[in-house]
Parts: sequence; structure tokens; C-alpha cells
Amino acid sequence: MTYFSTGEVSKKLNLSLRTLRYYDQIGLLEPALKEDNGKRYYTPENMLMLEKVILLKATSMSLEDIKKIISQITIQKTLTVHKAQLELEIKQLQQSLDYTNTLFNILKLEGDIHWDQLLPLLSEENKSLKQQRKKEVMEKLFTKEERAALAEQLPKMDKDIEQIEKWINLIKRIELCLEESKTPDSREGQLIAEDTLILSNETFKGNAEVADKFWEARKSEETSVNMNLYPVNQEVITFLEESILYYERTNVNR
Repeated sequence: MTYFSTGEVSKKLNLSLRTLRYYDQIGLLEPALKEDNGKRYYTPENMLMLEKVILLKATSMSLEDIKKIISQITIQKTLTVHKAQLELEIKQLQQSLDYTNTLFNILKLEGDIHWDQLLPLLSEENKSLKQQRKKEVMEKLFTKEERAALAEQLPKMDKDIEQIEKWINLIKRIELCLEESKTPDSREGQLIAEDTLILSNETFKGNAEVADKFWEARKSEETSVNMNLYPVNQEVITFLEESILYYERTNVNR
């Protein structure tokens, strides 16, 4: 019979001696042999059981639950549970990566972000609340078909960098007009209006009804926040709306 000392087990499985002693104390895994001098030795079967414990712990299963099922669970079941946990972690990491990319684009747009916008990176509960709030607002404002169209057509802050940059540049042009006290009916304001209509048509694939409903929702700062849209200064939205209204009035007969 082959035996491994606690030191060998600790090294092979990267478990501390304290952890091995604790598993013994709670009856989760007792060593096969205990000598009078206190030395403990484990068999290959003990090692296999410890590997099961390590895998199950990686799934966030409690030691109490592991203790209840460890002797019945098969290798296939262990791998299935571990695979499911890994897939969940990958999904959560991808969501965090997407949100981080979103914050980078907001930072590029606004030049600054608030610390509270970083909280969803640290809290799964905060992310869930934001997603639930967005779902409720979208269901209230748009039909199922319109939500599907928006999901497909709206640029994603975490992925559609080229499309987002076009909107960012438009917003920066409006901010420059505001800084220089240029009005919506100025030449610059009218060029912005024309470019916005072109980009809006491109973004919404010519679906004017969905575009109009979206922009109506966008005028509300609270609704924009609840829809998880990137923040835009209300002065910018007002300037854009007035410039488009003037452009449409002056070009109605063209």
C-alpha cells in the first residue's frame, strides 16, 4: 500500500496543513493512517477524494453539503457541476468586461465618470438591479417587436466602437457649439442636424417610428439612466432637438 504524508499531500494538491487537519476534524476526510506520534498518512484513494473536494469547493458548494454527497457523487457528476460553475464564471467575467468597455466609452464621451458607476463591477446585485430596471422600462415604453429592433439596431457601448464614435463626435460638436454660444439655427448647428438625421437613419435602419419613440425616451434623463444609456447633458439634447426642428422646417420643400 502506498502512503503519502501530510506534507506530500499538501505539496501535490496545494492544500495547507491546517486545511488537511480541519477536514479531518470535521470528518470530511480522515487520513487512512494515524500514528501515535501524530503523523498522518493518506492513500491514493484519499487523494482522489481530496481532489473531489477541491473541485466541488470551486463550485462554491459548502463543506457541509460536500460532506453529505462526497461518497455518492461520481466523477461525471463532479465534472458536470464544475463545468457549470466555470461557464457561469465566464459569463460573469464577460459581463464585467462588457461593462468595463462601456465605461471606457463613457469616459471618452464625458471626460469623466463617477465612482458609483464602478459599483456594478464589484457587485452582482447592483448589475442585476440595473438589468431588471432596464427591462421594466423597455417593456413599458416599447412593444416586443420594437424592443427586438432596438436590441439589434442600437450601437452597443461595449462593442460597436465605430458607431459609438460617430455619436460621440456629434455630441462633442454640439458641446463646442454651446461653448462658443452658437445657436441651433447656425451653420454649424444645421450641419449637426443633417449629420444626426443621416446617422439616425443608419442606426435605426430607416425605422422612423422606432427612432422617434427612442428619442422621446432619450429626452428624459431619468428614463435614459434606467435604460442604461450613456449619459448625455440635457443642454446637448435640447440643442440637438432644436437644430433638427429648424432643419426640418427650412428643408420641408426641398
